[in-house]
Amino acid sequence: MKNEILNTRFVKITLSSPKNGAQYDKISIRPVILKGKDYIQAERFKESKVFHLNVEKNAFNEYIDGLLPLYSQVCIFTAGKTITYFSGKGKVKRSESKNNLKGEVNLSNDREKDYILKEGENIPPLVDLGVFTPDFKVVKSKYDKYKQINRFVELIDDECGKLEKEEISILDFGCGKSYLTFIIYYYFAKVKGKKVKIIGYDLKKDVVENCNKIAQKYGYENLEFVVADVKKDVLYDREIDVVVSLHACDTATDYALYYAISKNVKHIFSVPCCQHEINLSIKKGGDMDCLLKYGIIKERVSALLTDSIRAMILEDMGYKVDVIEFVDLAHSPKNLMLRAKKTREVKLVNAEEIERLQLTYGFEQTLFKLIKDKK
Repeated sequence: MKNEILNTRFVKITLSSPKNGAQYDKISIRPVILKGKDYIQAERFKESKVFHLNVEKNAFNEYIDGLLPLYSQVCIFTAGKTITYFSGKGKVKRSESKNNLKGEVNLSNDREKDYILKEGENIPPLVDLGVFTPDFKVVKSKYDKYKQINRFVELIDDECGKLEKEEISILDFGCGKSYLTFIIYYYFAKVKGKKVKIIGYDLKKDVVENCNKIAQKYGYENLEFVVADVKKDVLYDREIDVVVSLHACDTATDYALYYAISKNVKHIFSVPCCQHEINLSIKKGGDMDCLLKYGIIKERVSALLTDSIRAMILEDMGYKVDVIEFVDLAHSPKNLMLRAKKTREVKLVNAEEIERLQLTYGFEQTLFKLIKDKK
């Protein structure tokens, strides 16, 4: 089996039916070209999550050697046939079947994907950002940003693209210059053909005024921007389907999440930033003390603890939560997204553990305090 893999010009290999000791439920392998070099890319599936690994071609022999004993079924897809190996009860069976895979395969990992926001479309925000040329081609130096923006839209589309409503309402907290807000509007209104209302909130008056001018220039009638502080101002009070909070600084993220929870918002997408609160107050007091000894480690642990607590609170409030790696649009290490969907009623299963952590390590967490004070 291994010799056939190494000596076959394959399009794709899948390893499934994991045995004891396998870390992933399924692995899909394909050849790619990254920055002009040959690699083998492995997509590793675990429950609902996907993890990517790029293996240099000269290291593939060793990599596949470690995987084959862990999976009962291995399928090798070539241009014209599929070769299947199945192992069980000490025997290995091999079979072949025809397939319709194309003989010529685009190995470029960068350009193979069928993006939601397609090159050649008239997408004004991408032109103004300098991601598209005036004739709607991707600027070569901006291709990473183009992929990152598509990644963000994909994440929203996965959860919200099938909403069967006459109008979708979206609030964007800490929208800043708002090019992502414009792109969200473009996607729902122009690509999906849905009626959508989006409000972007920011503290800076000049930024908000400029964004409203741009919305008028694009003809985006149901997109508006408002100067407001999520911590104290009265905000949009009708039914809200989606709350987006990208890089709202420190506790502003907590207030945005609290607002979403209070309004029973169906979908939440939050990429937190500058999680200083716990780092400034946490004290030694338990088994985690060794992680609080060194400043940079303490800072990172505090940030992860902050987002873990936020995810636990969302779960208690009836949300199904995924914490996923999100490729940050500003090339920042702040790349965790909390993606939450309201699926059930409130059920406090994590609150006691959060309370214990606060008492043990002497910190307070704003979202937890806001939830408690509401009761």
